[in-house]
Amino acid sequence: MKETRIIMGMPVIIEIPDESIDKEIFENVFNYFTYIDEKFSIYKDTSEITKINKDKIKKREYSEDMKEVLRLSEETKKETNGFFDIMNDGFCDPSGTVKGWAIHNAAEMLRKNGIKDFYVEAGGDIEVEGKNKEDKPWAIGIANPFDLKQVIKVVYLKDKGIATSGTYIRGKHIYNPKDKNDPLDEVVSLTVIGPNVYEADRFATAAFVMGREGINFINNLSGFEGYMIDKNGVATMTEGFQKYI
Repeated sequence: MKETRIIMGMPVIIEIPDESIDKEIFENVFNYFTYIDEKFSIYKDTSEITKINKDKIKKREYSEDMKEVLRLSEETKKETNGFFDIMNDGFCDPSGTVKGWAIHNAAEMLRKNGIKDFYVEAGGDIEVEGKNKEDKPWAIGIANPFDLKQVIKVVYLKDKGIATSGTYIRGKHIYNPKDKNDPLDEVVSLTVIGPNVYEADRFATAAFVMGREGINFINNLSGFEGYMIDKNGVATMTEGFQKYI
């Protein structure tokens, strides 16, 4: 069974290759993504993050999920030497943490329900478990950032997360915390495969901001592989990326 809904302004896809699965499981996962949108959207006046940015909520009043996201964001900032930062001129935008974290949490919901084979995607970032309906690893395409109708690489994953960072779809929504004037135009797309989508997503964002050095950062991360496309259309992959092709 496969279902897609638009939540958080993006397609959220759940696929479970088992026709006998209880549809309530799908509802629970989609409801979780709706909850995440209501709490963390910087575009909703009623969200907790908007109230925090407007100084309407004090730290002692933060929800446990908000505390967790802020803690994880600070952890990632330290681990990436400041190339990942959810604060921009006093404004907090935790979306760089939230999306991958939420997808991973949704995947954990499925695991706790005993689901051994599944695919969960939100806006192109994906976590998979087990095998697809053909009893094979999940096949995931990496889009050509210069022509989104074209797939330039297909990777085959089991029990992994994959995330791509770039500005070719959403425009200039990523910034360099160390240099606000950095146009971030050397790299067009950087895809990271990791142990789960939360880990892949946060490091993909940071590595993209690092420019051409980002692929070396991923190459030196144990348990991660990456695929970078620069502005000239030249691709560079980490040493172990080939094993997923």
